[in-house]
Amino acid sequence: MASIYDFSAETIAGDAVALSAYRGKVMLIVNTASKCGFTPQYEGLEQLHEAYAARGLAVLGFPCNQFGAQEPGDAAEIAHFCSLTYDVQFPLFAKIDVNGAAAHPLYRYLKHAAKGVLGTEAIKWNFTKFLVDRAGTVVARFAPTAKPEALRPAIEKLL
Repeated sequence: MASIYDFSAETIAGDAVALSAYRGKVMLIVNTASKCGFTPQYEGLEQLHEAYAARGLAVLGFPCNQFGAQEPGDAAEIAHFCSLTYDVQFPLFAKIDVNGAAAHPLYRYLKHAAKGVLGTEAIKWNFTKFLVDRAGTVVARFAPTAKPEALRPAIEKLL
């Protein structure tokens, strides 16, 4: 079976990054969107980043336009929005698909490792969150309705 560290992704700036760069860190991986009812969660994700990055948390945002076309912009527009509106400092990646035939391999892995309600693998909406421990094990999947601040106890347990 593959490890989360076997995957790579393109940053919002277009650079390839191997997830092995995050080996030894706790990761919170989130599919995001700029025009969603959950978009204000960017603020909470940034607060988690600010509070825990020094202790080893890496918040990783993956924009996705598969849910209600709520991430229509290109990389520059997404980066500008996140910076200007929420002062996002955590790493953002290039826009990806999380479901379907074109789903990014990382998301295929995450969905299989931590299934959703009733054992489904599909991502239901923007701001689904996956928590990965320092050993690279996917330990939890959180629904879009789970606010970032509600994840603090689970994150602190892994730090």
